[in-house]
Amino acid sequence: MPQDYNERGWEARLMMERSMAVKCPDIATQLVGTKKVQQELSRPHILEKFLPDFPGAVARIRETFAGLYSLDIGEEGDQTVKVALANPEQYVLKPQREGGDKTLGNKIAAVAKFCHMVRNTSERTSYILMDKIKPKPVRNCLLKANGQLQISECISELGIFGVYVRQGGEMVLNERVGHLLRTKATEHADGGVAAGVAVLDNPYLV
Repeated sequence: MPQDYNERGWEARLMMERSMAVKCPDIATQLVGTKKVQQELSRPHILEKFLPDFPGAVARIRETFAGLYSLDIGEEGDQTVKVALANPEQYVLKPQREGGDKTLGNKIAAVAKFCHMVRNTSERTSYILMDKIKPKPVRNCLLKANGQLQISECISELGIFGVYVRQGGEMVLNERVGHLLRTKATEHADGGVAAGVAVLDNPYLV
């Protein structure tokens, strides 16, 4: 349960959801962005339910998925914990919240320690386990505010902006509207642009 809302906050959110106002986003759309929903969509035959007439699109979407594994209470989640404890260097733990400030995995010991601590508690359901993505570093130039030009081995993360509008169950608009590329030196495990670790970048398309 998020601690950002007090009881009055929850009541206000419920009132907004019940109103005719335009929500940005509504609760259903916000929940779609959670790691748990992404993990469920990665299961076999789930995407096919939503795109039954587009097998090619389903295949292309699946190519973008990293391995995502449930930590729910039960046999499946127990097996995920065992796998994480056996090979913590291969995984990261992703929280059910926006942003990556609580991601565990760039320090191998953090994954093993956390999984050991919560292996028999419901706290583990607040995370999903994901295969660690290992991008190929490229040489790049970094220029930060009040800093000198730095040439480093770097990795980048590309995010695509989209606009999605619906009225009830009817889609009104669904378009790509831009992108954001963030780049940082490989020696930094954590941190983004706001933290002064990464920089804004532009893709060089070939």
